[in-house]
Amino acid sequence: MLPQHSRYLLILALGLFLSACGAPATTTPVPGVSTDAAVLESVTLRIAVLPIIDTLPMYVAQKEDLFAKYGVKVEFVPVASAPERDQLLAAAQADGAVNEILSDMLFNKDIIQIQAVRYALRPAENAGHFFIITSARSGITNVQALKGVEVGVSQGTIIEYVTERLLQAEGFTSDEIKTIAVPKIPDRMALLASGELNAGVLPDPLGALAVQQGAVIVLDDSKHPEYGFSVISFRKEIIDENPEAIKGFLRAIEEATNLLNADAAKYTTVLSDQKLVPPPLLATYKVPPFPTAGVPTEAEWNDALAWAKEKGMLTVNVAYADSINASLLP
Repeated sequence: MLPQHSRYLLILALGLFLSACGAPATTTPVPGVSTDAAVLESVTLRIAVLPIIDTLPMYVAQKEDLFAKYGVKVEFVPVASAPERDQLLAAAQADGAVNEILSDMLFNKDIIQIQAVRYALRPAENAGHFFIITSARSGITNVQALKGVEVGVSQGTIIEYVTERLLQAEGFTSDEIKTIAVPKIPDRMALLASGELNAGVLPDPLGALAVQQGAVIVLDDSKHPEYGFSVISFRKEIIDENPEAIKGFLRAIEEATNLLNADAAKYTTVLSDQKLVPPPLLATYKVPPFPTAGVPTEAEWNDALAWAKEKGMLTVNVAYADSINASLLP
């Protein structure tokens, strides 16, 4: 087990990281920028936000007054978990969110309710999004040693999907891939730290925190960006009623992405203020590159759909063309 002071630091870091946070975006007009006030004045986009690194461009857009620049009002609605996020979307208490295409598929299995309009975060070279990590106590330091070893995941989610696809890409057969349900990320981290769990999957930046605690990364999705990406999605009703507002939102995200990719260090305070990175990592954390305008490909959609059907999560085909909407991109 970890020494008492180490356990305290881990619990403190996770508590701070997993706390929901957010504030309404400023909408003060920017001089010299023309907006269609008649169309957008009464529209406020409510975005459900988890405290995850994927949302960083949204907070940069807020900080730089880019939503106002492009004539759109945005309100962030903090949520603490993906189920809470999805409940707000289902109840029309949020208009959009960062999620995954698996979530969109489940929303759309009976009727089209949600459309993905842009990549949010996508793995890149030397910048993985999900990490397969082994406990320092396991003695496992390479991916091939994971054959037959239980890997902690949240089942029926992108984490399980990415885990299976990455191990298959390394030549694992179905019989050699073993997963165990550890739904809560803090539990997964604690079990890895104690050695009660030999391996588990964590997202960025918690993967880096686990390594700081002594764990080992044996595989990540940087070589397979087609699996571990997230998306920005909106309710179809909002897209149909307010397409110009969505376009303004995406223009703001595009400019924020370019600013962030050009000088990420400028926004270190955003990471801490919005609790997107655990405090022990702030001094060393490297912000990943964020993707410019684009949406998931049909091949990416169909692969995730095939996996969801294989797992029994879906029994119907959900059409790519109905669920992915690239028409609003700048």
